[in-house]
Amino acid sequence: MILLQANQIARLFGAEVLFEHIQLEIASQSRIALVGRNGAGKSTLLKIIAGIESPDKGTIAKNKSATMGYLAQDTGLNSQATVWEEMLDAFTVVRKMEQRMRSLEQAISDAAPATDMSSLLKEYDQLQHEFAEKNGYGYENEIRSVLHGFQFDSSFYTQSIDTLSGGQKTRLALAKMLLQKPDILILDEPTNHLDIDTLAWLENYLQGYAGALLIVSHDRYFLDKVANEVYELSRQKMRHYKGNYSRYLDLKAEQLQSDWKAFEKQQDEINKLEDFVARNLVRASTTKRAQSRRKQLEKMERLDRPQGDEKSAHFLFSIEKPSGNVVMQLEDGAIGYAQDVLSAPINLDVRRKDAIALVGPNGIGKSTLLKSLIHQLPLITGDVHLGANVTIGYYDQKQSDLHSTKTILHELWDEHPTTPEVEIRSILGSFLFSGEDVEKPITLLSGGEKARVALAKLAMDHDNFLILDEPTNHLDIDSKEVLENALIDYEGTLFFVSHDRYFINRIATKVIELSESGSKLYLGDYDYYLEKKLEEAEIAALLDTSTTEKQQSAGKKSFVQSKEQQKTVRTLQRKVDQIESDLATIEETISEIEKAMTEPEVLNDHLKLTTLNQQLEAAHHQQEQLLEDWEASSIALEEAQSPL
Repeated sequence: MILLQANQIARLFGAEVLFEHIQLEIASQSRIALVGRNGAGKSTLLKIIAGIESPDKGTIAKNKSATMGYLAQDTGLNSQATVWEEMLDAFTVVRKMEQRMRSLEQAISDAAPATDMSSLLKEYDQLQHEFAEKNGYGYENEIRSVLHGFQFDSSFYTQSIDTLSGGQKTRLALAKMLLQKPDILILDEPTNHLDIDTLAWLENYLQGYAGALLIVSHDRYFLDKVANEVYELSRQKMRHYKGNYSRYLDLKAEQLQSDWKAFEKQQDEINKLEDFVARNLVRASTTKRAQSRRKQLEKMERLDRPQGDEKSAHFLFSIEKPSGNVVMQLEDGAIGYAQDVLSAPINLDVRRKDAIALVGPNGIGKSTLLKSLIHQLPLITGDVHLGANVTIGYYDQKQSDLHSTKTILHELWDEHPTTPEVEIRSILGSFLFSGEDVEKPITLLSGGEKARVALAKLAMDHDNFLILDEPTNHLDIDSKEVLENALIDYEGTLFFVSHDRYFINRIATKVIELSESGSKLYLGDYDYYLEKKLEEAEIAALLDTSTTEKQQSAGKKSFVQSKEQQKTVRTLQRKVDQIESDLATIEETISEIEKAMTEPEVLNDHLKLTTLNQQLEAAHHQQEQLLEDWEASSIALEEAQSPL
């Protein structure tokens, strides 16, 4: 069933067209993603569809019985009610039905024996049926489930909403909207302020949502999970694709290829017709045929030249000089405020060319840890040790290092005053700031524009260790992809916080999970991290169910088993000792090669330097392999030494 249709919608600003000829259709249980560049008009179109703004042209036709819910990005609840009271408000109709049912029950109970109660019983029966359909017997459990999904436990239920943080108010606004269950749910960037666990929960919840969904999001992982059709708003026009986000990208590429073939075929046909007309129009024997070809040309509906993707930023992060192999180390660190520990113990061993993603729930202290690593905040315990030649570049998700009184141009130029203006403008051009754009004051920029300015500043510093706090916030999908490619090609070291799982999967070579009990390292990308977490959960479940059996079987192991255990321990101990000896040897080799590379006669001999560098890389590779073998053998040894 069609719930809503947008017909020939346009938004104009004087003579300037934001978009026009927009056609969109929402059916029951639609799962629609609206995508496009920042500034394309996605949020404006959502407001028009939701009836908050009127279109300059076109009409919105909505099914009269369909309910609609719209949640703008970063919209929080403003209320003095408690969290529980506000969530109950989503079930006002159900609660009124419940009150009426109680009244009817009392009336039936108080009625005299001879009273005709048929009308009361009929009303009560009807109410009871509707009440059950609207989950009247389980709405409180539903509230608890949704609040739990958004990381609100029972300790929050009695808190006044006006005492909560902005991010918590935003999550509560989304929670209440989900509980209201409108037939058409319109969400503008619902994934803002959500940690990875909450995002996963929301994806699962929306997949089972009974109504229709229209969502704007820059989270590609989220769109792949939730959407099954995509509307792309680009160059003032709309195009519709069936499938999730990844399928949309494939279809878009196929469409562009098809458009080029059709365009080139028509151009060949036009050239042949024009050539025939030019050669034959003045010849008496062929004039009629030439005139026929000319009429054919005049009637032809000419295809526009395919434009492909819109202009994207294009930039790189380069380093001035490489760091040593050890970049940063922290042992038994603790983070927090005024002895209020958020996470401990934290252990970090960052090596050159690592790309480490720091993940964990909101409020655990990920940003606090980053600021502690760059000494903006003190560690409660522990000391940060930097390696040789390490230079740190820091990206703050709040862009607090930008100066609101400066223009874009002077934000960069004042920090690099000896750099020619033309070079500064060229760099800004690669971040999509050109012409008069560079004279805009920082205070008037959008979140996405500020993010690009901050990234431009970072690119100009040429640091070899980048610490990034939510670098993809405020960036549209195309800008995220450009940033990903720049970081993949980066020759330095990365340590970053992000809730963008697609971004983490493309960039990270290691994942560190932060929790109240400290840090835990996973040697792989985000998919590997998820696999290991699933394995850990399964193992924990097995351990829980088998604890009693293990306790009952303790002490029953035979003498032979004990002997086998001792043999295994001795074998593993010899292997660990041998690896440690090999590590000492390879460390000496690395030290000798590094020393040799600094000798003047080597520095002036390109061939010798190249040979030594190859030997150094091979030695480092061997060292890393030995370290992995040592870690695996040491773990196996500890397990073998544990009591049977």
